[in-house]
Amino acid sequence: MSLNVLIVEDDDRIRASLRLALEDEGYGVEEAASAEAALARIGSHGTPDMMIVDLMLGGMDGFSCIRGVRQSSDVPIVVVSARADTHDVVAALEAGADDYVTKPFEIKEITARLRALRRRAAVTSQASAPAELVLESDGEDPLVLSVDAGTVRRGDHPVHLTLTEFRLLCELAGEPGRVLSRTALLARVWDRGFFGDERIVDVHVRRLRTKIERDPAAPSVVVTVRGLGYRLDVH
Repeated sequence: MSLNVLIVEDDDRIRASLRLALEDEGYGVEEAASAEAALARIGSHGTPDMMIVDLMLGGMDGFSCIRGVRQSSDVPIVVVSARADTHDVVAALEAGADDYVTKPFEIKEITARLRALRRRAAVTSQASAPAELVLESDGEDPLVLSVDAGTVRRGDHPVHLTLTEFRLLCELAGEPGRVLSRTALLARVWDRGFFGDERIVDVHVRRLRTKIERDPAAPSVVVTVRGLGYRLDVH
């Protein structure tokens, strides 16, 4: 069964070229020329398997589109944009995107990023973390990672993570107590460097902390080791 990709792009030519390339790769493709149309499509037909979102859209911009999707879904999202400034890259990742490609781009770059996201999903269940790991047992609502089920919960309440956030947590949980460098996490979670910029790891760690830490400003589960990287501490 082919995966369904929703392209959110207001340039007709780019949408058409992406459609042809993705259909050649075996994807099912749907299109939306605006963020409003994309959110309406999701509201009426459900969430696609993957999304490609432009940031510079007429009306509601791509940032708002991503935030709207993230209110109810962890669908993998790749941003394509002419905005290459570091601030824009970080802002898109903070909004909930999993990857970022700048225009102009080669179509094969987009398809490569989608394949990487698919591999990321496929190997998550093979992560070295135990099938179920209690990350924090203090209090009445323990934080539990279930690798096989692909879930995280705080007590009886599910914690909704994006694919990238979940994979990042699994990699850290695979070696609790050990410091993993940003370079190592880039190689493991993203398959390769992201513009050579390790700040993508910092952005996703910040997002992860807002969801799993009791106090994201004073994290106790995913700990920063200054100058070295990040460590997961099990309590």
